[in-house]
Amino acid sequence: MGERPMSDRATDFDVLIVGAGISGIGMAAHMKEKSPNRSFAIVERRENLGGTWDLFRYPGIRSDSDMHTLGFDFEPWKHEKSIADGPAILEYLDRIVDERDIRRHIRFNHKVVSADWRGADARWHVTVEGENGERKHLTANWLYLGSGYYDYDEPYDPGFDFGEFEGQVIHPQFWPKDLDYSGKNVVVIGSGATAVTIVPSMADKAAKVTMLQRTPTWMFSRPAKDALANFLRKVLPEKTAYKITRWKNIKLQDFGFKRARTKPEKMGEGLHKRIRKSMGADYDLKHFTPPYKPWEQRLCLVPDDDLFEALKSGKADVVTGHIKAFEKGGVRLTDDSFLPADIIVTATGLKLAVAGKIKVSVEGEQVDFAQRFYYKGCMFSNIPNLAVVFGYLNASWTLRADVNSDYICRVLNLMEGMGVDIAVPNLPEDHGLEEDDIFDFSSGYIQRGKSIMPKNAVAFPWRLNQEYISDRKLMREQPVDDGILTFYRKGANARRTDEALEAAE
Repeated sequence: MGERPMSDRATDFDVLIVGAGISGIGMAAHMKEKSPNRSFAIVERRENLGGTWDLFRYPGIRSDSDMHTLGFDFEPWKHEKSIADGPAILEYLDRIVDERDIRRHIRFNHKVVSADWRGADARWHVTVEGENGERKHLTANWLYLGSGYYDYDEPYDPGFDFGEFEGQVIHPQFWPKDLDYSGKNVVVIGSGATAVTIVPSMADKAAKVTMLQRTPTWMFSRPAKDALANFLRKVLPEKTAYKITRWKNIKLQDFGFKRARTKPEKMGEGLHKRIRKSMGADYDLKHFTPPYKPWEQRLCLVPDDDLFEALKSGKADVVTGHIKAFEKGGVRLTDDSFLPADIIVTATGLKLAVAGKIKVSVEGEQVDFAQRFYYKGCMFSNIPNLAVVFGYLNASWTLRADVNSDYICRVLNLMEGMGVDIAVPNLPEDHGLEEDDIFDFSSGYIQRGKSIMPKNAVAFPWRLNQEYISDRKLMREQPVDDGILTFYRKGANARRTDEALEAAE
């Protein structure tokens, strides 16, 4: 991996970033550019950067968002394909950390176990575990959690009893290296983005790949290459072309999402029309007609019609049904039909996790995030100097990562100018906030994880929005010092002193 992590002697940082995936690398790059006076380190539990894109190694692993929005606002996406595979995304992230001299700030094989805020020294006291299990302590003024949204250790387990089945059972989160599936029958259980990626990717070598779904998913096909983006890159400077394409894709996605909300039937007809264009006018759409409206769950992207091409070739199949039992040689459904299988892939989803499962406490008292309100989608009520990234469900993860990084850099710069150490979103006990459903999504993993998610109010700033365009505007235009985010000097009990106010003016 090139340069090794920095010396263990340097334990004190202005900002400790947890996770070297899209969120953590994004924050480091924003800090380099916007808060260069602040020191930072990234702690990453894995031996490589990339987070999700390094963890998942299943066939065909790719983005289900276009890379002009999954890419950062500061770094153009240069590949011809805008729906990119895992290796291309890792290459993009590697280039960013090397060109911006971020790699030396990353400590690999360091897992954060706990973090306790102590107001007396305005520091997070963080316990990390090294690769040999030894524990170390780091301190930081700010903690920035770029630890993703799901449990890295265990995927969702639907409780299958594999009974007499003697073949291999694989979960995409733990794909074996060098799996040979040539000439074998594969059953992929699931109908989300992972299943839709795996099925056409395995179809070329396998004898037959069957996608077994309990419920259909809305599918959306589009070219993997963005013709406008590739044209603009030929005639305009790279950054300008990227900016235009990025904004076009953001607006199109926003329009599509809102149209699905206001005219779901029309949206459904449009999606079906695309499938019929690929599969033929008389194709039976029952396997692609969910019982819910478009965008009540995330749409599944089918780049270059790859899933439909695999179905047409006869190398892949889609079956909608319920599992009765796993038998010798395959899967028995409740209608008594039998799907032969040598390999079963359980693409049954993820398990949500909050704050990377780190034990977070304030003055020794453990924080229950389910009892805290989001503040501006990146901080939490009455927790000092802590920021987090939880990406958009209806758009690219990176859009929120960029917005939050930019905002926290502005907070850091204001604090420096004021000579204060602590920033806390202040919510009184008698706040009277009206609560809102944090996610208006019916996806299984969202519904299962709701009990652990932080609270959402009806009105900004005490919420996690699902509207990038309005978030971007609000976060940029509203003052950081909004009367809610409260600033202190360490050891001070009152709100910031008059001297600090004068220093900021």
